[in-house]
Amino acid sequence: MQPTVQPGKAPTVLVLGGSGFIGRHAVAALLAEGRRVIIASRHPERIDRKLPPGAADCPRRRIRMETLLETQQWRPLLADVDAVLNCVGILRQRGGETYERVHHLAPAALASACAERGIPFVHVSALGLEHRARSRFLRSKRVGENAIRRSGADWRIARPSLLDGEGGYGALWIRRVARWPLLALPANALGRIAVLDVGELGEALARLALLPLPRNANDSHREFELGGLEAVTIENLLAAMRRGHDARPALCLRLPAWFARLGSHVCDLLHVTPYSFGHYELLRNDNCPRENRLPELLGRRPRRIVPEEAIAGLQPLPA
Repeated sequence: MQPTVQPGKAPTVLVLGGSGFIGRHAVAALLAEGRRVIIASRHPERIDRKLPPGAADCPRRRIRMETLLETQQWRPLLADVDAVLNCVGILRQRGGETYERVHHLAPAALASACAERGIPFVHVSALGLEHRARSRFLRSKRVGENAIRRSGADWRIARPSLLDGEGGYGALWIRRVARWPLLALPANALGRIAVLDVGELGEALARLALLPLPRNANDSHREFELGGLEAVTIENLLAAMRRGHDARPALCLRLPAWFARLGSHVCDLLHVTPYSFGHYELLRNDNCPRENRLPELLGRRPRRIVPEEAIAGLQPLPA
């Protein structure tokens, strides 16, 4: 799929969360395609070391998602942009940064403002929201998606599976845990995940931001579930990653579901490790694309995250 290019003018894309794990890879991909990028961040003066090469001179804007809950508050921020890419998300709530504000109310108001301007709005969400969940993290993501669908905007929702890459909080922990000789995993963590490279996600989002869609495109054409080629459980993934460092398999301790759930609440309360109640719920079900649209956006097969020999016997996902 090729995005629209306006003759004589490089399209300008506003990237919310442009210094974050996903956002900075999207910024790099947009710049590589010759787009102009405006980077929005909570602290634009502090993000120099987080930006990809070539992004230091990009204009920056200060945003605090939890305060931008009305359509009119977004209008000045959209005055000179051709598309918006929202990569903002929070794992845990802090003060006024609540799930309801950051995942629901602010994106809904932003989508309405984009509808007024007639500009594409790409929202990065997550897989696994169709399952029943008690986690406020997951429920806020689902409610936010529903609000965006009702906004009247030229919206596109991207739902990536688990991400791998340098600099990600969760990705760093998974790589670290894979080296441990003893693993403690929930006994009911039987869902499969389709790990993908965050750099390739950035490429896909850059193309999605300016991809022409028919005005009457239905939801199935506007929703992009994205994943890698391998469908593995978290135990399979950790074992495969471990083989790259140590031939000896780790001992796996399977925790009773009640204990694993209690541990997730403790991690949420203390704000330690990426493990959360939301992740506990996600691990119980498959988080693989029903139709993987990553190859469609990339124009090629995604790169393999886990060596083929490390997952011998496991069922690959169709490209």
